[in-house]
Amino acid sequence: MNYNKRKKNIPYKDLIYKLSLFIITVTVIVYFLPREVTFSYQFDTDKPWKYSQLMATFDFPVYKEEGVVKLEQDSLMRSFKPYFNLSPDAKGEALSRLKKRYQSTYKKIFPSSDYLQYLEQTIGGIYDRGIISNNNYLMLEKDGTSSIWIVENRASQTELVSKLLTAKQAYEYLLNSDSTYYKPEVLRQCNLSELITPNLTYDAERTQTAREDILRNYSWSSGMIVSGQKIIDRGEIVTPEKYLILESLRKESLQRAETSTQKRLTLIGQILLVSAFIALLITYIKLFRVDFFKDKKSLLLLFSLIVIFCVSASLISRSGIINIYILPFCILPIMARVFLDSRTAFLSFIVAILICSINLLLPQEFILVQVAAGMVGIFSLRELSQRSQLFRTALIVTATYTLLYFAYELIIINEFSKMNGRMYFYFIINGVLLLFTYPLLYLVEKVFGFTSNVTLVELSNINNDLLRQMAETVPGTFQHSMQVSNLAAEAANRIGAKSQLVRTGALYHDIGKMENPAFFTENQSGGINPHNKLSYEQSAQVVINHITDGLKLADKHNLPQVIKDFINTHHGHGKTKYFLISWMNEHPGETPNEELFTYPGLNPYSKETAILMMADAVEAASRSLTEYTEESISTLVDKIIDGQVADGYFKNCPITFKDIEDIKMAFKEKLKIIHHTRISYPELKK
Repeated sequence: MNYNKRKKNIPYKDLIYKLSLFIITVTVIVYFLPREVTFSYQFDTDKPWKYSQLMATFDFPVYKEEGVVKLEQDSLMRSFKPYFNLSPDAKGEALSRLKKRYQSTYKKIFPSSDYLQYLEQTIGGIYDRGIISNNNYLMLEKDGTSSIWIVENRASQTELVSKLLTAKQAYEYLLNSDSTYYKPEVLRQCNLSELITPNLTYDAERTQTAREDILRNYSWSSGMIVSGQKIIDRGEIVTPEKYLILESLRKESLQRAETSTQKRLTLIGQILLVSAFIALLITYIKLFRVDFFKDKKSLLLLFSLIVIFCVSASLISRSGIINIYILPFCILPIMARVFLDSRTAFLSFIVAILICSINLLLPQEFILVQVAAGMVGIFSLRELSQRSQLFRTALIVTATYTLLYFAYELIIINEFSKMNGRMYFYFIINGVLLLFTYPLLYLVEKVFGFTSNVTLVELSNINNDLLRQMAETVPGTFQHSMQVSNLAAEAANRIGAKSQLVRTGALYHDIGKMENPAFFTENQSGGINPHNKLSYEQSAQVVINHITDGLKLADKHNLPQVIKDFINTHHGHGKTKYFLISWMNEHPGETPNEELFTYPGLNPYSKETAILMMADAVEAASRSLTEYTEESISTLVDKIIDGQVADGYFKNCPITFKDIEDIKMAFKEKLKIIHHTRISYPELKK
């Protein structure tokens, strides 16, 4: 019951994991995608139009140039008249105050009553002209206003600003308008400034309304483009007139996209588009790369790479600080190629590039150049094991960027002087940044648990501490492992398996024998066999323990899991047949406890682990041949491998009968070369 329940839960949990990975990937990418609508074309005056024919998809006005707009509006504002309200009681109040002060004070100062009559006439005239505050006068002077509207009792009339007086000017005019008959020194004693107050007040609200009405009625356009009208064709020079039309189209497009509804639709479109691309990638993996689909870390690596580069591209396009072509997109397919395979690497790269191009100004140019560079990156780096390979790939990718962009500019621009030389500098920076793939491999290995060919090459170095210790402690086993490594690598190359992986796994598959070296035939010398003192069950356990001892040593020396898998599967769930058969021969009619003679490992699960099992058995058995002939070697190889097939060791690994036949052929050819006879050299007769 518990087993069945657990078995049913596994697909459910796996589905939840994949669905969560899909949702997180789409959410993160869409979150960072810019939703600010941008115009899809770049253009400049007197430059050729780089795109296909452009047709108007809606009616829009052709806006005037900013300089023209400013000149025309300045002209309108110069003829504009602000509004001032006239206080009708100000004049009467001033004259009333004059009469009261005359009776109380001025009568004693004035030589005659003519002064009172003079003041009444002059003050009345000043208020009739209009008095404004000094600040308002300065404002009119600054704006260059020549006349104003004076509003009185809902009626308005214009007045020249030159006729208006400030309070100070009115006071000076009152003192000096007739200085011959009316002495200024006499008038100054009367403090006449208190009789003069502004009777015109600035009506800001009415003035602003009038100004807005004028600007509202101002025509911002100089023409109209109707839907379906051709705007410009490929190769045409962007004249000043065409530039105005294109700039008007840009402004109108952005204005139409600024609404909340448009932004919401943009977000929905981005979600649908990104979801479609990611779903297509998952479908491909499900149909054609089932092993990756079942492996959680493979999916996590793939989608992490896509998210990282899509988010980086979005941040770069938003900021505008650096050019998008500086970002080394080819790291993505190279990483996927090293840890997964070339087809998956290419498709994931295409998906990432298409998503990144959503909000770029020149998506077709970006896709064209990036796809070509990604293909070259994958083709030029079939197997990364040395730094020089990555340096060569960086050079080839940079050259591809340069060549493709140069060809594209020749098609679009057709003129060397107008080409964008700065782009080639960006491509060089891109190539330099691509070299950082090498240290990033180590980071990916540690985070996701993968093992790259670079690590495998380092592990296969015989100067490695563990291998050097093996050569000193169990030299026979070390030589056996070297021969198995050569056999397995040859077979892997023959059927298209990972030769470096199986070569390295073969070097470490028997490291457990270092714990009890003398109990293994290849390390014995002097005819002493410690198994003679043990029972068959005990001997079997000692031999079997080299699997568990090997796994312990692998853990101690931090060997990758893929190497541990070779240690665990090179004998599979087989039997120590020598001791089992010997026990059965001595105990006829009795049933042995087969668990005591059975290896604890798993049967091979991949082509590489299957190749190692075959190579290990064939190489060990080949040492027992009395003579090495083509027939004896062929018979031995067929017998060993056919027996393993019959025992069902390869039921769980994706290996075909044709692969097995090719592996047999590779073993036979290699063993003939290893065990070929040499001619004896003649001795010199005296």
